Amino acid sequence: MSEQKENIIEENATEEDIKIDGKNSLEGKSRRNFLNWLLGITSSGLALLMTYPLLRYIVPPKLRQATVSSVELGKIDDFKKGRGEIFKFGRKPGLLIRTKNGDFKAFHATCTHLDCTVQYRDDLDIIWCACHNGVFDLDGLNISGPPPEPLPKYKVIIRGDKVIVKQESDA
Repeated sequence: MSEQKENIIEENATEEDIKIDGKNSLEGKSRRNFLNWLLGITSSGLALLMTYPLLRYIVPPKLRQATVSSVELGKIDDFKKGRGEIFKFGRKPGLLIRTKNGDFKAFHATCTHLDCTVQYRDDLDIIWCACHNGVFDLDGLNISGPPPEPLPKYKVIIRGDKVIVKQESDA
């Protein structure tokens, strides 16, 4: 019963009834709402200011691919028969092989399984990926192990006494 009486008094109260210690108790409510709103906006702005650099750190910038269509690797005499050399083609490694009969072959030097760098094994006359024992023949065809596809080829051009490697599609 006393709760109902208090509710009736609060509903029928005038500004004079609400005053506590000579001050209007409703006065602080609008100030409190404004300060809460201001604190919320400030906190949100601060969170956004901190999130942007964090996202820029986590997500790396996109680097433009080098548009390399050919690479001059050196003179013919620089490459011994039955040996392979890793070279840089743009941002990716390449593999130049001079076979035992003197022919040149070039491939992308990244395995088609997990992008590990492949190498030429002159003792077995194969291209080998050390990561999971993937094996390719000298035509780049996958012959054993987990690689799902052959190695992409580069075109080797002999111009005078220089060895030049080009993209296969530029031929």
